[in-house]
Amino acid sequence: QVQLVESGGGSVQAGGSLRLSCAASGYTYGTNCMGWFRQAPGKEREGVAAVSTGAGRTYYTDSVKGRFTISQDNAKNTVYLQMNSLKPEDTAMYYCAASLEGGCWRSWPRADKFNYWGQGTQVTVSS
Repeated sequence: QVQLVESGGGSVQAGGSLRLSCAASGYTYGTNCMGWFRQAPGKEREGVAAVSTGAGRTYYTDSVKGRFTISQDNAKNTVYLQMNSLKPEDTAMYYCAASLEGGCWRSWPRADKFNYWGQGTQVTVSS
């Protein structure tokens, strides 16, 4: 079955960096969209970044452009989210998700279009 396993969350001070990883298995990687979403307490889940695993095209929400970078290692079926210049407002539970409906243009940034989700990893940024 499809599995997404995240790692790399933690606590940092504002201005610091973290890198999240998401290892995917159970389906044909390279034909879909992989995304990172986040959800803070009391807020809706929002899309952070995504990559079309076949074409490599990337997508970002405005608040993280220039600070976050999504990348992938197709040989390892793994997607990364490099987060730099972190701010307290980036504090949230971060989730990796996969849409098996093709490239991200079909699904991003709608969470309901993503079929599979990881367990989440907490990112806490202190001021």
